[in-house]
Amino acid sequence: MASVAVLHIGGAKHLHRHKPIWHGAQSQSNTKMMIYAYAFGPLTVLDMIAVLLLLACWAGIGWTTENPPKGRISVGKLMENYRREWMRQLVGRQNRIFDSQMVDGLRQSTTFFASTALIAIGGGLALIADPKPLTDLASDFDLAAGTELLWEMRILTAVLFGALAFQKFVWSHRLFSYAAIAMAAVPNDCDDPIAYARAEQAADVNINAAKSFNRGLRNVYFALASMAWLLGPEALIISTLFTTAMLWRREFASDSRASLLVNPPK
Repeated sequence: MASVAVLHIGGAKHLHRHKPIWHGAQSQSNTKMMIYAYAFGPLTVLDMIAVLLLLACWAGIGWTTENPPKGRISVGKLMENYRREWMRQLVGRQNRIFDSQMVDGLRQSTTFFASTALIAIGGGLALIADPKPLTDLASDFDLAAGTELLWEMRILTAVLFGALAFQKFVWSHRLFSYAAIAMAAVPNDCDDPIAYARAEQAADVNINAAKSFNRGLRNVYFALASMAWLLGPEALIISTLFTTAMLWRREFASDSRASLLVNPPK
């Protein structure tokens, strides 16, 4: 705020406002840099923009994949139809060894990714407890600077994505177990009035397990993208946009999608 001085001129009091004095353009520039750097504690404005973009892309691509527009179905939605067809074929299949092997393979995939996520979480927490090795490395290679708190926040972001991924993989593993039990309860007789109803129930559980697995994978992708923040907010923005574009292409413009669209199940 500008200071106010009271002057006595001719027996009358006059108010005179002194404008703040700036010592050249350099002082203005330094002040602006300080406001920019400490507007949100250790986060700069660009850091905040990068993090908000990361969260928006993570939520946006997840919602779009699971709720695609009618004119452009995603691979995830296509696979839901194939899973329902799998359960319908299960009713008339006499030998179900193949089906049990399929479910076992899906469960092993969830176990592998859950174990990997847990190891990554442990490594991230260890770095948060002692971020000095990272700060020293950044100093040696002239990477993005910042306080220890900022480095901890960068690592914590990836750890949180890893924790979400771990939860999704564990729940997916559980749901695939439920799906295996539901499949075993499907009568092996096409004429049984409850056979296809049970097959539909097994398909629903199988689809929910696959959704949880896919959500876990997306969390892994964005955990890796968030690691670019260690190089600075600009790198995080680029990594986020690249990851989002990659996931969109795989769901809506991949060769595998084109193959699945040929004679899809009804």
